[in-house]
Amino acid sequence: MTGYVLPPPLIASVAVLGAAARFPVRRILCVGRNYAAHAREMGQDPEREPPFFFSKPADAVVDTGADIAYPSVTHDLHHEIELVVAIAQGGADIAADQALAHVFGYGVGVDLTRRDLQAEAKDKGRPWDFAKGFDRSAPMGPLAPVSRIGHPGRGAIHLAVNGVIRQSADISDMIWSVPEVIAEASRYIALAPGDLIFTGTPAGVGPLVRGDLVEGAVAGVGEVRFRIT
Repeated sequence: MTGYVLPPPLIASVAVLGAAARFPVRRILCVGRNYAAHAREMGQDPEREPPFFFSKPADAVVDTGADIAYPSVTHDLHHEIELVVAIAQGGADIAADQALAHVFGYGVGVDLTRRDLQAEAKDKGRPWDFAKGFDRSAPMGPLAPVSRIGHPGRGAIHLAVNGVIRQSADISDMIWSVPEVIAEASRYIALAPGDLIFTGTPAGVGPLVRGDLVEGAVAGVGEVRFRIT
């Protein structure tokens, strides 16, 4: 039997509603600019065009209720509330009308972003990796299995900082639906069990500072809560 020269890393995972077992995370894909109002606030044209993706490492996930230290090398940390899709059955070139059969469940996550690093990367034509994929940059609430909530096509999505609402929309406002996002992602890479897809954020993204309490939810799906320390 082949061993390892170092102990293998722990498997990143997300809690599951109503279950002691957790969902193992293989990788995290994120959709950019999937709400028209957010595209406008970021200075982009929200016309419908194929979605684009970026990624976070699997171990960026952190459970709801956590304290998250303000990350290094930034002075402009932003929140982005998102509906998250958990994949249970993988595949490549998945047809949109078959995509929902690949879903384990749904959750609520926040794509934490070092906005100043992202702006610098955009300006210099560099990758966004360190702006998006840093430690503990993907806080998430528990996943709700499809068997429990079905496939939500609409529902209020919001995020509040210290009790003040900053982001408020409906997941039906997404430019690209969940089946379309899954189908498009599977054109580029073979999806696999354990993949998470953050489906984009509505308008109202903004800065966080130390001490901020962040609370977000998607109606009928779940909640996420954490504090910046």
